[in-house]
Amino acid sequence: MSNNILTQNDIRHVDYKDVDLLKQFINPHGRIVSRNRSGLTAKQQRAVEAAVKRARFMGLLPYIQK
Repeated sequence: MSNNILTQNDIRHVDYKDVDLLKQFINPHGRIVSRNRSGLTAKQQRAVEAAVKRARFMGLLPYIQK
């Protein structure tokens, strides 16, 4: 069993409106962190990527940061 943020907090569904959670998976440049850095499973990583992209599209997260 992996020991990551989602399993520690018992988060089963990643919501695009939970910006504080999603910011933990974005590096200072605004890019999505890889699985090696985040420690997520493949299924969790896909859910996080989809949520981040949806949040960006809705204007909740920036596409890039300077």
